[in-house]
Amino acid sequence: MARESTDDLRAFVAVARERSFTRAAARLGVSPSALSHAMRALEQRLGLRLLSRTTRSVAPTEAGERLLRTVAPHIDEIDAELAALRELRDEAVGTIRITATDYAADTILWPRLSAVLPAHPGLKIDMVIDYGLVDIVADRFDIGVRGGDQVAKDMVAVRIAPDRRFVVVGAPAYLARQAPPVVPKDLLSHRCINLRLPTHGALYAWEFRKGRREMQVRVDGQVTVNGTYQKLQAALGGLGLAYLPEDLAAPYIASGRLRQVLADWSPTFPGLHLFYASRRSHSRALSVVVEALREPA
Repeated sequence: MARESTDDLRAFVAVARERSFTRAAARLGVSPSALSHAMRALEQRLGLRLLSRTTRSVAPTEAGERLLRTVAPHIDEIDAELAALRELRDEAVGTIRITATDYAADTILWPRLSAVLPAHPGLKIDMVIDYGLVDIVADRFDIGVRGGDQVAKDMVAVRIAPDRRFVVVGAPAYLARQAPPVVPKDLLSHRCINLRLPTHGALYAWEFRKGRREMQVRVDGQVTVNGTYQKLQAALGGLGLAYLPEDLAAPYIASGRLRQVLADWSPTFPGLHLFYASRRSHSRALSVVVEALREPA
């Protein structure tokens, strides 16, 4: 295929994914009018309408969806290989997009990345804080960070933290008003701070383990948040009990600002892992980030 046709296919993939000529043009570094002209030329050459255009949106037609499914993976692979070839040098260059929770970002990612970024001025980090189970390929992330039990089997996983224990804590002022829970079901009579998970729009069910016994409790309360640090602040404010990583709660337990309850039911989960799609080659930038985040030996 002629080179200009290859460029047109790359442009088509950008428009179909972005659903906007303006955003796709900005991504490709061309003008929207030039991009629109290229798309019309491609449609004329193929004799098919690939994009449905309105004054407010752009969407692939049935033929466009088929072309996108067929061509996009190959375009991505070509771009990845070209990027890898350009970066076969000591300098790590490019943007690495990462999806992680706020807890992972603050306690692990930023402390470790801050130690290597000054040495690689051409390396950029684009981090999105999200508690959803993101499809990093579909959403065009290079790296995801989640618990080891949440990593899809077809991903390359690298441990970045040890296994972590979760604890239930509350402020002394709150626990002075109501008897502390003795077993997990006692939480049903307590005000608890809920975490909303965006993937399904549901509230996280608190998990407990004692010996071979396991259970989940769907708690209730006045406060629902979508971040770990918001749960911590609500608990410190006496608004109810919170379910938190032990290392995050430990300093406040030691200082007396929080008290732990249900200690014998506190479960341990697989530690945080970074994961990425398995490819035949990777950019120098991705390698630098993976090695920076890898759990120390």
